[in-house]
Amino acid sequence: MINLSLEDIEFIKILAMSDATILQAGMNDATRTRLDEQIGVILRAYYHENTRNTGTDLTKQLEKFGISEDDGKSAIACARRLGIDIS
Repeated sequence: MINLSLEDIEFIKILAMSDATILQAGMNDATRTRLDEQIGVILRAYYHENTRNTGTDLTKQLEKFGISEDDGKSAIACARRLGIDIS
């Protein structure tokens, strides 16, 4: 089970609500690393849960923090546009 920090939740919310072009322009190496190593892992697990029916643990955690299924899908799409491998 993945433990989500408040910082992880904020990153996911930002991805869900932002334009990838704007994020790309303002991204530095530290942010890119964080997205690749932590947020990417969370979004990959979320993607696998929802496409392979492997459980709902992470989905329930995200919903508890106010991230809906649509927000999760938007965050995944934005992460992909930023070059983060999700699948």
